[in-house]
Amino acid sequence: MSAKVYIETTVVSYLTARPNRDVVIAGHQQTTHDWWRMCRDRFDLVASQLVVREARAGDPDAAQERLDVLATMSLLEVSEEALTLARELLKAGAVPEQAAEDALHIAIAVTNGVEYLLTWNCKHLANATMRTTIEEVCRTAGYAPVVICTPEELLED
Repeated sequence: MSAKVYIETTVVSYLTARPNRDVVIAGHQQTTHDWWRMCRDRFDLVASQLVVREARAGDPDAAQERLDVLATMSLLEVSEEALTLARELLKAGAVPEQAAEDALHIAIAVTNGVEYLLTWNCKHLANATMRTTIEEVCRTAGYAPVVICTPEELLED
């Protein structure tokens, strides 16, 4: 059985966006394309209704491209368990209040036993300074924490 990877909105956005002139963003886009081409078939890709909602925002044509990618994935439910864990992550300061949806991404992945959360959100998700607290909150609530990482970190040879 393949490991599950929760695909967060930034990954779908980088995968479908036109090439960016900012060299860092362009590099992230290329890495995302590389990961998608070389690694996605090794995992069971999942997302959630929260990702779908976020992907719908913005330009209708770009949104449709994002939704087309998401249509190939299983969608996880936003359960009461996930809402409770998200509140605990916010209460503990593991994720700042203004990033409540990011806490919910983590909680949905964790409560569904997902091994990896793939994201380019390094401010509130793939952030080493927040990782320990996120993991402690998850363990205290009785869950194994998800590995939050960028596509670059999950590239395999």
